[in-house]
Amino acid sequence: MKYLIVGLGNIGPEYELTRHNIGFLTVDRLADKESVSWKSDRLAFKTEFKFKGRNIHMIKPTTYMNLSGKAMNYWMKELQIPKENVLVLVDDVAIPFGKLRMKPKGSAAGHNGLKNIEDLTGGQNYPRLRMGIGDDYPKGRQVDYVLGKFTQDEFAELPLIMDRAIEMILAFCTIGIERTMNHHNN
Repeated sequence: MKYLIVGLGNIGPEYELTRHNIGFLTVDRLADKESVSWKSDRLAFKTEFKFKGRNIHMIKPTTYMNLSGKAMNYWMKELQIPKENVLVLVDDVAIPFGKLRMKPKGSAAGHNGLKNIEDLTGGQNYPRLRMGIGDDYPKGRQVDYVLGKFTQDEFAELPLIMDRAIEMILAFCTIGIERTMNHHNN
């Protein structure tokens, strides 16, 4: 069984520790835990590891957030991984900071990275792990908020949140999305 984990984010040091990059940060942490390194490949940084008999491929698109679908679509086809075995890690302002919600499908909800994935992969039917970053920003300042750095308090909580997300990723690959949602969604 093969799986593709897509951590969404933007490349470049100016985006590295921003809320929008929580997908990148989480797959980086998982790669560290599995002692695998990233290599630059077509449209993405890519790595892979084995877990309980599963081949888990991970990518961080180098296309910037708004064109994430280009990398995801390419690697799904290249690796011949069906959409139900793909999990997209995405920041979500509609969920309180620290909350994690896995869903089998859903709308882009205004997220440009997800819109591009929908456009290029044929719809909303793909699993995603929505990682709450909260909505503590003044009206009209959403872009500044998502592209802003985590607060000191948020940053202190981040390792625990990412570890919970990693548990959910590995559960998705072994026990499936329904059981993972039942056990882990909060």
